[in-house]
Amino acid sequence: MKSVTAGALPGLRIAVLTLALLVPGGVCAASDGAPPFEPHQRLDVASPAHAQDVALTLDACGGAYDQELIATLLRLRVPATLFVTKRWLDRHPAAVRELRAHPELFELENHGSQHVPAVIGRRLYGMQGAPDGAGVEREITGGAQAVLQASGRRPDWYRGAGAAYDRASLHVVAQLGYRVAGFSLNADQGAALGAAAVARRLRQAKPGEIVIAHMNRPASGTASGLSAALPDLLGRGLTFVKLSQAAGVLPARDGKQTP
Repeated sequence: MKSVTAGALPGLRIAVLTLALLVPGGVCAASDGAPPFEPHQRLDVASPAHAQDVALTLDACGGAYDQELIATLLRLRVPATLFVTKRWLDRHPAAVRELRAHPELFELENHGSQHVPAVIGRRLYGMQGAPDGAGVEREITGGAQAVLQASGRRPDWYRGAGAAYDRASLHVVAQLGYRVAGFSLNADQGAALGAAAVARRLRQAKPGEIVIAHMNRPASGTASGLSAALPDLLGRGLTFVKLSQAAGVLPARDGKQTP
């Protein structure tokens, strides 16, 4: 949706604000009944310095801590942007300390407070969404405060539960000054895939990809799939970056939405 470069920051808000301002009524606006929108984004790889960039983003919704996955990233020196909920942070203080010990590899971003989808008055993938715009705001600000307390820095990005939004919720995100984090490659389908399927999806990654996977389901195939595929991607010359290191983030031109 928006570039991550600081120099372009005033223009960054335009894409989300353009969508958001379609919804009247500010943060209390209700859903207009349109299907939720799943933002698909890619990194800007136009410049030679960023031509091989790929971003790995990992969600921690609730549940456990996939220490095997993080150990793989440490071993291979692969950076990642970690979208964590307040609920997850509260349960795993030791994990937070481990992650904070490697700021060169890991940055924490906002996945909300209690993993409530940013869709008003409806369900998303079996999860009940926020009751109203004020509920969306509470979810975002609660998560942001938790990330600030855990990391010492205010998050820049927000990824809602289920990674889909309605226009009223996008308005709330924009008003609060955050950037919506989309993706282009879903590596583990909500941590539901086995290791072979995760590895197969990851091996399809191309420069500019923003990969989404999960770090809160150690019994899933995500860690093993990443461990199998990441050496191949590194061998192809792909360069993994945190979102804060990317040249920019642009809409992917696939026009996809959630069902």
